[in-house]
Amino acid sequence: MRDESTTIRSTATFDLITPDAAPVSVSVELTYSSRDPYAVQASFKTGHDTTVDWVFARDLLADGLVDSAGTGDVRVQPMSEDPGTIELELTSPSGHALFTTSAKTLSDFLQATYEAVPPANEYSWLDFDAALADLLDTTAQD
Repeated sequence: MRDESTTIRSTATFDLITPDAAPVSVSVELTYSSRDPYAVQASFKTGHDTTVDWVFARDLLADGLVDSAGTGDVRVQPMSEDPGTIELELTSPSGHALFTTSAKTLSDFLQATYEAVPPANEYSWLDFDAALADLLDTTAQD
């Protein structure tokens, strides 16, 4: 466990792909925190200060840079016709969205997260005492 916390943020442009219209550019803030070392958050700016947040595994994003990854709500893969572009597919009970973005942008973001918390060292950053205290906090349950 580490006493300090590191947060990595990067703004990226994703293109929302729609079947009947030109792609729509969406600003996305990618966030990584050493306090949750296995996860990445993508906050999609939908307009008027509204965001839609998705949290998924950092490994899923990394795997999706080189091959198709994900079997659930989040799928990531390089485009076959342009490996420099990544497809990100999001599915929820309320809808489905397909985005494309630059592989380099995602790779640069991931590299910054690896410098903060190297792969296979995530476990050492978890604060088990704080997590256990949260679970045992009976005042929050009343």
